[in-house]
Amino acid sequence: MRRAAAVLAGLAVGAAPAAAGKVDPAGCTLAGKRLWGKVQAVGSFPDLKVQVVASFPDLRVQQVTSFPDRCGKWQMVTAFPDLKVQFVDSFPDLRIQYVTSFPGVP
Repeated sequence: MRRAAAVLAGLAVGAAPAAAGKVDPAGCTLAGKRLWGKVQAVGSFPDLKVQVVASFPDLRVQQVTSFPDRCGKWQMVTAFPDLKVQFVDSFPDLRIQYVTSFPGVP
């Protein structure tokens, strides 16, 4: 009985890191969240935790002032977001790289 509980606990712990950074390129989603649109940076209770990197991103992000209608296009807002993100230095759900052209899944 204890062995079964230990195995289940190990599976639960091992499942979390495997899901991190797995962007669905067909739908441009992660954990059911669209990766484009109006984005708000928050300090707590985010939809996703995001780390900005210089290389090997999960998503290339282009910041726009209007029409965030394609994968990787983010319009930063302070109210009524489609997605709330918290910028972190470690243990992100998503690693992004800011670009000026060709946003989306690399």
